[in-house]
Amino acid sequence: MASTQERKLPFGKIEPNSAKYFWSCGLGGVVGPTHTGITPLDLVKCRRQVDPKIYTSNISAWRSIFAKEGLRGVFFGWSPTFIGYSFQGAGKYGFYEFFKNLYGDKMFPNSNRTLVFLGASASAEFLADLALCPFEAIKVRMQTTLPPYANNMREGWSKITAKEGIGGLYKGLYPLWGRQIPYTMAKFATYEETVKLIYSYLGKPKESYNGLQQTGVSFLGGYIAGIFCAIVSHPADVMVSKLNADRKAGESAMTAVSRIYGNIGFMGLWNGLGVRIVMLGTLTGFQWLIYDSFKVFLGLPTTGGH
Repeated sequence: MASTQERKLPFGKIEPNSAKYFWSCGLGGVVGPTHTGITPLDLVKCRRQVDPKIYTSNISAWRSIFAKEGLRGVFFGWSPTFIGYSFQGAGKYGFYEFFKNLYGDKMFPNSNRTLVFLGASASAEFLADLALCPFEAIKVRMQTTLPPYANNMREGWSKITAKEGIGGLYKGLYPLWGRQIPYTMAKFATYEETVKLIYSYLGKPKESYNGLQQTGVSFLGGYIAGIFCAIVSHPADVMVSKLNADRKAGESAMTAVSRIYGNIGFMGLWNGLGVRIVMLGTLTGFQWLIYDSFKVFLGLPTTGGH
């Protein structure tokens, strides 16, 4: 594989930790297509979280949905998924690189690197979820109600804002933070440490491998990180689905959480975990593969393994 000095870089040379670098990382983090591709898994997962008895299995669910609604029904909710997670991915990856540099190199240069990864990922996700939340609210309402609350993203946006104002799009923000921030902290910190261990096991420094080999490590590290993410964030994911589908008018978030937990109990918080492990393992693996492949394309080093 030709070095970056031997080939023409698509956007010219990008200095690490420059504004151009952070914007480029944000562009590489636009991972809406990966989330959209697993919409069938997400659709069934959300419905089973809200009503565990609705389907006997994932296969039977897809068969039932396809028989009644065709392929459109299997991918129902794809548009808010695509837009919301594109915005969120750009913010998450771009801000992660920014905060990792800010915390690890400028503010606390001698601090533990895992703490830097955790702090940077938490800060990045906090901001990224502000962009995701409206689209997540629409997606969950579309997917968890039968008949559907709305048939498309535009209709969902109009109905929510007409009845509840803009605040209706953000009523799941706190539970979303509760799900996404621990998820992202696990995703980034576990990924960074896993990649470091993989290269240590291989016995040679990262720089001795070509771009294709490095992105292969990125996929493996991402898949392993996705499994941890699924377990850490699943109870909050269930609660987000429940809140958007079953929150009463005028009810505060904490009151709704208390009422819902009283109905489903501790075990109810783990409904759909198996399918979410498969979903997030695959999703996270491909996200890191796409992200690091884009960085290699730009002539930048892949993430982790330093």
